[in-house]
Amino acid sequence: VEDQRARWERKRSRTAKELLETEYKYLEQLNLVLTYFVTILKAKGTLKPAVLETIFGPLESLYSASHVLSLHLEKGNLGPGLENFCQTLDLYGHYAENLEQANKTLKEQVRKNKSFWRFKKLQETRSQFQGRKLEDLLPLPLQRLHQYKHFFRDLLENTSPDTAEYQKLAKTVKSVCEVSHWVQDIFDKRENSLQLLRVQKLLKGQKTQVLTPGRWYVREGWLLVVPSKGEELKRRMFFLFSDILIAAKPCHPLHLLNSNKLSCQAVYQLHQCSVDKVFGHTWSQGGLLSLSFPHKTLLLMSSNQQEINDWYQSLKAAVR
Repeated sequence: VEDQRARWERKRSRTAKELLETEYKYLEQLNLVLTYFVTILKAKGTLKPAVLETIFGPLESLYSASHVLSLHLEKGNLGPGLENFCQTLDLYGHYAENLEQANKTLKEQVRKNKSFWRFKKLQETRSQFQGRKLEDLLPLPLQRLHQYKHFFRDLLENTSPDTAEYQKLAKTVKSVCEVSHWVQDIFDKRENSLQLLRVQKLLKGQKTQVLTPGRWYVREGWLLVVPSKGEELKRRMFFLFSDILIAAKPCHPLHLLNSNKLSCQAVYQLHQCSVDKVFGHTWSQGGLLSLSFPHKTLLLMSSNQQEINDWYQSLKAAVR
């Protein structure tokens, strides 16, 4: 037991030391943004207060919270430091919610506001920035949140469960994980919106509505459609979403407006679909999927075994 305690203590000391060292580094980087951008921009009035608020969000509050945490860590007061830190965790979620708008506004100001563009360029040439742009520094709090999760978990694993500090660490790990999920959810939704928008733009015309609330993009790829009456195989692009499957074919390459677009051939509703795998038709080189709908059966083929397996899993999951 004594050996185990000593091992825990060594690992714990190492983790606490690394947490503090990386906290200093993080504070230093945040301080660059606050000193050379936020403070000076406020004083000069180069940006309107609302624009400044949109670009930098609660960055000053995040800096203060981390500064207080570092002071507690320096003194070895992990318990009170964590209690205080947990009260500020929501700031990370709000920062993530604002980040897309922050980047958009920053780009806009660089394009429209000549004095801000010159100021930004000048500040970024300072040696302290080491060639990094303001855009590279804005996501820092969210990267740090990810690191906190691992540090606090490591500390928890190497703390004796019968101590008061263990309870505080367990609570912190739970809170950090919840905020991390919140942040991840924001990014997933944003990424999904971009995918839906991309597919919408790929399809000719506006007849097929891809952008629908609650719809999730799953995957896409070329598959061969096996016709019911011995005709030739048809190569089609398929887009799989959480509720529908879209089949499309390329528009004519000489078409003036739509040469690089796809024409929607069919939209299949997945809530009425059952998926089966058909084997043995190509001597294990690839495979065949059967999709049954109330008034149609769709046979999809690929010469790539892995691709057919992946499509099968994705379709089964979407239908479920």
